[in-house]
Amino acid sequence: LRTPHKSRSKVSCQLQSSDITMRVLITGGAGFIGSHFAEALLEDHHDVFVIDDLSTGSIDNIDRLKSHPHFDYLIDGIANEPVLAEHIDRSDVVVHLAAAVGVRLIIEAPVRTIETNVHGTEVVLRHAAKKKKLVLIASTSEVYGKGNDVPFSEDDDLVMGATTKHRWAYACSKAIDEFMALAYWKEKNVPVIIARLFNTVGPRQSGRYGMVIPNFVDQALTGKPITVFGDGSQTRSFAYVGDVVQALLALLKEPSAVGQVFNIGNDREISILDLAKTVKRLTGSDSEIMKIPYEKAYEAGFEDMPRRVPDLRKIKKLLGWAPTVTLEELLAKILAHVGQEESK
Repeated sequence: LRTPHKSRSKVSCQLQSSDITMRVLITGGAGFIGSHFAEALLEDHHDVFVIDDLSTGSIDNIDRLKSHPHFDYLIDGIANEPVLAEHIDRSDVVVHLAAAVGVRLIIEAPVRTIETNVHGTEVVLRHAAKKKKLVLIASTSEVYGKGNDVPFSEDDDLVMGATTKHRWAYACSKAIDEFMALAYWKEKNVPVIIARLFNTVGPRQSGRYGMVIPNFVDQALTGKPITVFGDGSQTRSFAYVGDVVQALLALLKEPSAVGQVFNIGNDREISILDLAKTVKRLTGSDSEIMKIPYEKAYEAGFEDMPRRVPDLRKIKKLLGWAPTVTLEELLAKILAHVGQEESK
């Protein structure tokens, strides 16, 4: 509250100094990534304000932060424009993480997916534009759609599926978010940074909406079948949330990141079948690995991407950033967290 608005270059530079406190608003801050990012900002000596309607986030994610003198939160949605506008006006930086997430939610609630993502981002940008507040927009690897030229680079063409396939509603809505953010930068000089996240995982992530690793871990630990959708040959790359948060924080500190799009993730891929085998081995589980056709898991005609791997050269060149935590290390962190939760 006490720091006045700065120009876009000064805002980014200010975050470089731990001696200067910035007020950062995180929409969706009670979510998996948002809560970890809030922790990192507090450790970096910034004021953090979270707004979240808990539709996919959880108050448990920010319980440990409630007593921190530089943290505050509000349970509300970003569709409440007067409230959102007030807190954007009071903040120096907006980190926009509020979105519909997870393949299962996308399939089951396509209207909510599109409205939440497109309208929510438009509202944030419109109010940020009034005083040219720096906005970091969290996008997704889903925007690459059905592209098969991997690893995916930020300037690659986006190849979307048919509009009759709800699978692609999320990808299209997030692509519109990117177009909108860059339009605000070009036309209204609103400083924006776009981060395309690739399969971010770690402690506190819920499997409720189809996230593969939390589901595999839960199934393995409870003795249920580990369910692999499709034939399991599809590959993904998984990044530890701590690595991702450090990349996001570094982007906020870099003035030349404004107006650009960056992939953030891990560029080492693994097939989903091999992932299931790895989880089974690390947990010592007796669970069987069961393959389930996509049409039974989601809906008839469901389409998936055979590979999803980021090209990280752009962010490495600008920031020197690279992921540090391997897949087995991040699985170990998740298992340790599950053990701690069970012992409470």
